[in-house]
Amino acid sequence: MKVRIRFAKTGKVRWTSHRDVARMWERALRRVRLPLAYTEGFSPRPRVSFGLALPTGHESVAEYLDVEVAEGGSGDMAGPEGTPSLEMAGLPGVLSEALPDGVDVLGAAVLEGRVPSLQHDVTSCSWEVEIVGVAPARMAALVEEALGAPQLLVTRERKGRQVTDDLRPAIISLGLLESRQAGTVLGTELATHPRGVRPRELLEALGPDLEAGVVRRTHQWIERDGARWEPLPPGATHAPHALERAS
Repeated sequence: MKVRIRFAKTGKVRWTSHRDVARMWERALRRVRLPLAYTEGFSPRPRVSFGLALPTGHESVAEYLDVEVAEGGSGDMAGPEGTPSLEMAGLPGVLSEALPDGVDVLGAAVLEGRVPSLQHDVTSCSWEVEIVGVAPARMAALVEEALGAPQLLVTRERKGRQVTDDLRPAIISLGLLESRQAGTVLGTELATHPRGVRPRELLEALGPDLEAGVVRRTHQWIERDGARWEPLPPGATHAPHALERAS
């Protein structure tokens, strides 16, 4: 059985790397004594798989991981003999308490049947990008210019080589959300396939002098046959007040 978990990464903890967050999760899962399934071999590891890596320094309220529960577990997360049972309704709160401040579980659900991996299934991500010290009028002009351009070329390093890519096909939506004292906030949805586009690369394409403040991933999307939805299935257990712990 697999359990999919949605979690947030906000505040100071956003400066920790993807690998460090994975270690935090392994410790938390052990702490709550979840009946995990493990890989075979000389050095068994818990069967935990993360979705798309979040760039270091960015916040998110839409991170996901899949946890495989060992045989003998059940829908109410009852563990093997000697392990306390853990009901799905209480799972977000119990896990949040075992994680550092700023990493908060927002929801959890049991996955029915075989499902593709998160990295394969997610087709786009929505972002909020704060632009520091730029007037809304100028940002509106840059957005309009980008949406009307046939190409938006950026040079990226890939496998030790400099490669020029066109980002325009990956920009699903782009617009101004609001103005703040620090600057203007962009809202954008960026495709993840065939190659993902990071907000930093989008800013490079919009204007070389643009500086990002707080960048936050707000949604991940799965699209298939004209329909789209978020990775957490219907009926998930949610924790609406989880973000109150964020530092």
